[in-house]
Amino acid sequence: MTESRPAAQNPDELFDLVDATGTPLGQTKRRADVHRDGDWHRAVHVWVFGTDDAGAFLLLQRRGMEKDTWPGKLDATAAGHLATGETPNDAFREIEEELGVAPDLTILRHVGTRISVSERPPHWLDRELQEVYLLRDDQPLGIYRPSPAEVDALVRVSLDAWTELLFGDRDDMSAEALEAGSGATATITTDREDPIPSIDGYFRRIAIACQRALAGERYVVV
Repeated sequence: MTESRPAAQNPDELFDLVDATGTPLGQTKRRADVHRDGDWHRAVHVWVFGTDDAGAFLLLQRRGMEKDTWPGKLDATAAGHLATGETPNDAFREIEEELGVAPDLTILRHVGTRISVSERPPHWLDRELQEVYLLRDDQPLGIYRPSPAEVDALVRVSLDAWTELLFGDRDDMSAEALEAGSGATATITTDREDPIPSIDGYFRRIAIACQRALAGERYVVV
């Protein structure tokens, strides 16, 4: 008998609609309809980074294969939409739900609001205002218990090598992957085609922001 997995997303989940500046419109709409019609809505992205004996690292999420957007692509460590009535503080539940740990939210660092638009004709237009946070956590990869309903794996990369990859100074790199469900770890190879595509240099800007945060810089923004 094949074990069923929880749904990766609920198409009937309700989102509050906003305009392109983030101003609430006083309307709610189903997730599936929002992504069909291109309505502006809000989300949070949390990027976990840190250092260990091997140097600085960044933790990425490999999206679940059942996700309705970018299955199997590398993404923010934890991310989620704001459901109706929620604030970014409410949406931080996504960290524990996706990663299986309850981080210290008092050290979350807000580094900007990203305007994100992706399109997949003829029936997909996703317009999000993403509140972006950095979270330093030096703990080893093995402490995480990623949810197989949301995440295919957590992938830990050397921050220096990842930055070189994103800027074209290398073609690929090795990384450590923690598989959701089984908890098995393996060394994998990743390249520039693995992150979610973007035209705004988002992954590059995150890598630089993490480097600046580790250097102790006071002002960090993406």
